[in-house]
Amino acid sequence: MDSGLFSFYSPFDFNGIQGNYILHDFEKDAAVIKGKHGHLFGNQENPVFPDHGLFQESVTKMTPDQAKQDQQLGRELKFDFSDEFYFNSEFPRLENAKAVKEMPASFQLSSLELLSNYGKSFKKLRSSNIGNNGDNKGNERVRKKLSAEEIMRVTGARYLQFSDMRYDDFSMVMHPFGHALSGLSDDETKDVELVHLLLTAAEKVGYEQFERASRLLSRCEWIASEQANPVQRIVYYFAEALRERIDKATGTFIPEESGTRFKIEIKNGLSTSIATVRIHQYVPFFQVTQFAGIQAIIENVVSANKIHIIDLQLRSGIQWTGLMQALAERELCHVELLKITAVGLAGDEKILESGKRLESVAASFKLPFSFNAVYVREMEDIKNELFEIGSDESLAVFCPLVLRTMISRPGCLENLMRVMKNLNPAILVVIEIEANHNSPSFVNRFIETLFFYGAFFDCLDTCLEHEAQLRTEIESILRRGIRNIVATEGEERIVRNVKKEVWSTFFTRFRMVALGFSDSSLCQANLVLKQFRHGGCCTLEKIGNSVIVGWRGTPVQSVSAWKFARDRGRVFGNYRF
Repeated sequence: MDSGLFSFYSPFDFNGIQGNYILHDFEKDAAVIKGKHGHLFGNQENPVFPDHGLFQESVTKMTPDQAKQDQQLGRELKFDFSDEFYFNSEFPRLENAKAVKEMPASFQLSSLELLSNYGKSFKKLRSSNIGNNGDNKGNERVRKKLSAEEIMRVTGARYLQFSDMRYDDFSMVMHPFGHALSGLSDDETKDVELVHLLLTAAEKVGYEQFERASRLLSRCEWIASEQANPVQRIVYYFAEALRERIDKATGTFIPEESGTRFKIEIKNGLSTSIATVRIHQYVPFFQVTQFAGIQAIIENVVSANKIHIIDLQLRSGIQWTGLMQALAERELCHVELLKITAVGLAGDEKILESGKRLESVAASFKLPFSFNAVYVREMEDIKNELFEIGSDESLAVFCPLVLRTMISRPGCLENLMRVMKNLNPAILVVIEIEANHNSPSFVNRFIETLFFYGAFFDCLDTCLEHEAQLRTEIESILRRGIRNIVATEGEERIVRNVKKEVWSTFFTRFRMVALGFSDSSLCQANLVLKQFRHGGCCTLEKIGNSVIVGWRGTPVQSVSAWKFARDRGRVFGNYRF
């Protein structure tokens, strides 16, 4: 037995920790749950998707009271940019709590809570979205088009108001909102309606009403396109994934030969494709978290003469040029050696190319440098003996977007953590996707994934506005990730992101202690953010001992720093995910 690890009787469950939702006001709405329904299906002058000619007529006539209420709702939803963009995100009023319990299992309280969280967090449209009309007369204002991320939040807020309605699919598609979206443009209204269709289809898939889900997906697929705006592209990819899930459940799915390499790379977290390297130049998240982590490394090896870094995801290696410059400029503690060991898949020549570039950079700084490459067939093959660690070297481990790839393989993750603990680094930096894509509930997982990718696609559309080919390449990778999250289960589902709270709980089982980040690390991250053209759309926040970077308020990545507390005589037992 390894005497350096912790022993547990109960397994660690990455799935079980996902459902810790704090119900807050939701309990007030859903526990007592009295009141009346707001009228939401009033007459519409224009049918849903009028340009596509899907439907030709209206159905329900409104009473005078209903018309008045609908008009009032429309006024509430018109844009007043001096106040918060208001959408009534109250949960639907059911007659009693028993009615909630009798809702389909896939769309019970936790699913509604998720939609509420996203809907309520629809933020104020800041002054950057407001401008004068050009002639500076009066207080007239114009607004920018809602982003894909904002469209998702609007849809989430609106979807709540229909979650308890009993209507057939045809009526829902024909009249889901009435005048409730009168504050939106025609294109924005169509996007909201399209996402609403997608959510409804996912709900039907969740409780295995595949025929009804298929009809809804047909409408999504007919309207959405992978060549259109971000919202339509998102809907297209998610509809594709839902269709695959239905085909698998009904036995009509035909496996594709393509995608094998993608699964290998995702499984091991060792991708070095040109597209995934180039995206670092345009999208802020990666550099912000990288440089915050590297600044933490610099501060934790400040008195070391020999520094050894193990990088589990080297890619181009450009992230280490800043470290080299900082070490070369040291005055009090001269660096005798900087060693970088990169871990990669067997046969990956790009790692050696990156190593040569790093050697050239180190030479330009006149910094003593050594580069090693450790090749493995799979991450399960990592062993202590593969790393040559000098007794006088201060060791740091860099784990960017790697640990998440092993959640579906607990034995692999356990092995990596054992090796890292035995190597006893001075600091271990972890960068992960800040999202919950591992919920055991399919519908919850679908909702979380949809809103996350809504923000990410919005970011790509903004940051890569002049790099259409690169955006297409990146989205093709994300597309396969979406299909893996939505359409697969069990060992086949290898994309399983979890949030920082889950990782923190997991790390404590190895007696890992969070180091936190200094003001210098946060300053470094902010400086990097300001170098990007659209860095102002990003959010940077220190929460506990982690730093979270997001896009328009939606968390995207987290970075944290850890060390192992030495505790001899204990072992770590098996666990499940």
